[in-house]
Amino acid sequence: MQDNVAFGIIVSILLVSLIILFCALIIKLYIRKVKNYTKLIYEKDLDYERTLKQTILETQEQLLLNVSRELHDDAGQQLTYLNFMVEHLKYDAPEITPGLDNLSNALANLSNSVRRMSHSLNGQMLVQQNIIRAIQAETQRLTQLNAFKVNFVTDADETKSLAPNAQIVIFRIFQEITNNILKYANATEVTISIKTEPRFKFTVSDNGCGFDYQAIKVSGSKGMGLANIENRAALVGMDVRITSSPAGTTVCVSEK
Repeated sequence: MQDNVAFGIIVSILLVSLIILFCALIIKLYIRKVKNYTKLIYEKDLDYERTLKQTILETQEQLLLNVSRELHDDAGQQLTYLNFMVEHLKYDAPEITPGLDNLSNALANLSNSVRRMSHSLNGQMLVQQNIIRAIQAETQRLTQLNAFKVNFVTDADETKSLAPNAQIVIFRIFQEITNNILKYANATEVTISIKTEPRFKFTVSDNGCGFDYQAIKVSGSKGMGLANIENRAALVGMDVRITSSPAGTTVCVSEK
């Protein structure tokens, strides 16, 4: 009798244990399923965000390409025609040639500026030119603005290639940084540095008035310029480090 009771208790315990184990297994499988589903949703959200950012980037690049072509084909040709008319006028009326020389030089300088601007807006030409040479050419354009002193330092290997999209994005980030300096920094000197070893990295430092970057990060009220820089960098897997103080600002963009 006692043996039967003990046997019944053991069987009951085993049955309860099996039920508990089965429930635990069901719960574990359910949690795993929820995690996988959440992960899938998160990945889909990330893919959607990447696709959206890529679409915005492509739209911006197409717009800039259209502007570049308009500058080159329309404004450039108009300036060439005006300069031709001035030169023709010099030939027909030699007595007023000295007075037209300044106008001719101004038209030539404006034509060169339009051509350089057209090239800087053309993403296809950037890829053909190489990112290092493109940044160097843009640096020369900044120098001619006489807004501040520009130092360009590089030991980069031009043969080290980046993906075409990455080159375009990096150049647009560089333009965003320099535009911010021109608009807000009141800097007198800017230093631009490019390295390719051990990984690609470019740094832009200025001696301007700076800003409280940490306060901006905490408040979440980033300006469009900073948001554009960080969003573009994330799109091509780049890291962005920004430090700023009343003595100036440094922006570093590098491969991860």
